[in-house]
Amino acid sequence: MNTPNQNSKLQGKRIILMGGTSGIGLATAKAAAAEGANVVVVSSSQQRVDSSLAELPESAKGYAIDLSKEQNIQDFFDGIGNFDHLVYTAAENISLIYVNDLELDKARDYFNLRYWGALASVKYAAPHINKGGSISLMSGIANPRPGSGWLLGASICGAVEGLTRAMAVELAPVRVNAVSAGVVKTNLWNSIPETDREAYYKTVGDALLVKRVGEAEDIAQAFTYLMKQQFTTGQILITDGGTVLV
Repeated sequence: MNTPNQNSKLQGKRIILMGGTSGIGLATAKAAAAEGANVVVVSSSQQRVDSSLAELPESAKGYAIDLSKEQNIQDFFDGIGNFDHLVYTAAENISLIYVNDLELDKARDYFNLRYWGALASVKYAAPHINKGGSISLMSGIANPRPGSGWLLGASICGAVEGLTRAMAVELAPVRVNAVSAGVVKTNLWNSIPETDREAYYKTVGDALLVKRVGEAEDIAQAFTYLMKQQFTTGQILITDGGTVLV
């Protein structure tokens, strides 16, 4: 672990990362810790919590919580004490589905972690956020640029972005923003066979202005920026390699 940046605006700040044990969440936890923050990672899997803590400073804390249950989220924030920033990136593996194949009950379940878990976290976290603190949520370019099969992903991203703006107004002066990511190499794509997955990354990357798909560390930089930028709220920070332009 690199020596923390003593001049960083995150030095000594306490950051809660819901979904912070893998992919973008873990990359954000590492980036924040490298700037001197005290990070708390939360995941539904104790194994992932233990694994992530092995990659973070000794000061890091971790909790295994089922984020699909509102009561679990309420109990967690009631017991965690005050903190400075909340980052919510929790999500299940990406699944593409077409409207003709849609089963509404299963579609509703897809919102549990990505949207309702985020909303519950915002609700119960807000009273515990210190002055100057923030909330950062996870969205994606499936909202402005949905492809075929992305109806659920586009719907959730649109809902999260609406939530972001509404909460920025309602919870002010707590700042509320979201990161809208393009295709990023994370474990959320693991439901796709590796050969197909790598071919997809190459096809998408070759078409982008930056000629590659994203890495978790790219999106982590967006989240750390939003935590440090004290004059930004209600905004969707697009970090997509130029996807919306091509």
